Amino acid sequence: MKKRKYLLVDASILPDYYEKVIEAKALLSSGKETNVSEVVKTVGISRSTFYKYKDYVFALTDEMEHRKAVISFMLSHKAGLLGEVLRILSEYGANILTISQNMPIHDIAHVTISLELSSVHPDAEDFIPMLNDIDGVSGAKLISIE
Repeated sequence: MKKRKYLLVDASILPDYYEKVIEAKALLSSGKETNVSEVVKTVGISRSTFYKYKDYVFALTDEMEHRKAVISFMLSHKAGLLGEVLRILSEYGANILTISQNMPIHDIAHVTISLELSSVHPDAEDFIPMLNDIDGVSGAKLISIE
């Protein structure tokens, strides 16, 4: 998996649509607006511009150092396996916020974990191959990241 590269850039040198994407995301997340079509009209960008950049453009805030992510995977019903997953996540600096594990059916349980990523190295995306490499863990995927 290709590692993401981030840059901190003064907004004055960027095209204005980047800031408009951030503004649209803020309107949607605040709940003031719920319709993407209306939001993009309000801020003055196209829907395609919004969808193209929404997952790649972020406003720098104090909360950036407290990023959060949600991962999901299937776990074989083996003693200590969830503990092994948690140990690996902790080893790389992830702070476990919540764990939701369904009852195992046919010796497989669905697990969802939310993480705080302030001191994580590597990136959250890099956890996925690590988790899938654990014997008894399958289908690990990054559900969301903030």
